Amino acid sequence: MSAATLDVARIQADFPILKRQVHGKRLVYLDSASSSQKPIQVLDAMDRVYRESYANVHRGVYTIAEETTAAYEAARGKVAKLLGAASAKEIVFTKNITEAINLVAYSWARANLRAGDAIVVTEMEHHANVVPWHILAAERGVELRWIPLTPDYQLDTTKLDDLLDGAKLLAVTAASNVLGTINDLRQLADAAHAAGARVLVDGAQAVPHFPVDVQAWDADFVGFTAHKMLGPSGIGGLWARPELLEEMPPFLGGGEMIREVTKEGFLPNEVPWKFEAGTMPIAEAIGLGAAVDYLSALGLDAVRAHEKSLTKYALDRLTDRFGDRLRIDGPRDIEVRGGTISMVLEGIHAHDVAQVVDEEGVCVRASHHCAKPLMRVLEVPATVRASLYVYNDEADVDALVEALSKAEQFFAI
Repeated sequence: MSAATLDVARIQADFPILKRQVHGKRLVYLDSASSSQKPIQVLDAMDRVYRESYANVHRGVYTIAEETTAAYEAARGKVAKLLGAASAKEIVFTKNITEAINLVAYSWARANLRAGDAIVVTEMEHHANVVPWHILAAERGVELRWIPLTPDYQLDTTKLDDLLDGAKLLAVTAASNVLGTINDLRQLADAAHAAGARVLVDGAQAVPHFPVDVQAWDADFVGFTAHKMLGPSGIGGLWARPELLEEMPPFLGGGEMIREVTKEGFLPNEVPWKFEAGTMPIAEAIGLGAAVDYLSALGLDAVRAHEKSLTKYALDRLTDRFGDRLRIDGPRDIEVRGGTISMVLEGIHAHDVAQVVDEEGVCVRASHHCAKPLMRVLEVPATVRASLYVYNDEADVDALVEALSKAEQFFAI
């Protein structure tokens, strides 16, 4: 498929939910940064597991157990290929990216960080990449340092070397879930490694939207989650350098993550299974594999090109209609931003806007977006966020513009 276009009409036909109406209007789903919709290929893959071959993985030697184990591990291999990992064994399944980051915090960080060490984060981080480090700071006396933003909503790296001096970890998002800003991860990783720090990347808003190569990023840890990339909720994962996974102690204890258990102790399983305790979300992992197949068939280059074109159209339409009555947070340069558009409509609270917009069948998010430190930088309690994905087109953007106009008119009365 050409990188210039996606056949959005064909793609929309794969998503059953897009056929429904809300308040008598067609559903216009613009909240994929929160959670994406699921194509029939993913739904069918999960249904097929439960109907035809469900059994626990890695344990049974009977036919359907072996079939399900093979499908579960095949999903791991698909994720590894998508991320540019050298081996499927570098992929640990977790229930979401929040758990993936907490795995690093509770396993690697607690084994390696002590009082006086520093962790560097940024002002645009999601709470999932902030709160685990606050917990560690309170527990261990670790210092948190913050990379600020520039006036054009990018990271201010002018004092990066000072911030990284003595730091053990740089924890940074690949792309902001509020601003859409896409960060230059290789520049950040090079600086962090030069200072002796490891690099953890929150890839939740990157992996679904553009080609990712963890080796080109030169990261040490990368988290991702399925529900933002056309897959089911309840499954995500962590990519990490194999030598780090080998060194890290287990995160959770119980079945499946062991090689041996005696009254005196235990031996953990091999990587990655030593981090996958208990019965995992089996059908969800297979659904993730189907989502990777779907995205791979579209081509992430094509996905990125589509989102750039549609984001430009949206920014132009919103600016033309509302002018300075609508504040749009995030870079205007589409080369350094994704399809996440956070807005403040003059004089109207974000929640009020979203409720009126919903009456037009348009789904947007009104929230602090799990990024309260960033909201304080932006000096607002919340924004209205529209986020674009593969099943959105210019008609969806037009519906958003008209719905926002109705909200403005409603509150002008």
